[in-house]
Amino acid sequence: MKNRPALARIVARVEGRVQGVGFRFFVCDRARALGLSGAVRNLPTGSVHVEAEGSRESLTTLIEDLHEGPPAARVERVGVEWHEPRGAGGFLIEAG
Repeated sequence: MKNRPALARIVARVEGRVQGVGFRFFVCDRARALGLSGAVRNLPTGSVHVEAEGSRESLTTLIEDLHEGPPAARVERVGVEWHEPRGAGGFLIEAG
């Protein structure tokens, strides 16, 4: 039997010029391509909140992508916390 990858969940806050530049759509596309579940939404502070779960390898790749963002974004800071997975399904863009 093949070992299953260790699963985890991240909660990230991305700060900078990350609203109005397609950041949520960028995150959603990348997360889905990586096979991750979770959600992304804008916060009233001008930052973006990301919760994602899946393999640690895929989450690490997503974190790297969060530091880059889409071409029009200017990411200044990415704060990440690691947690136990909750069993989320799919990846959504939430209003906010």
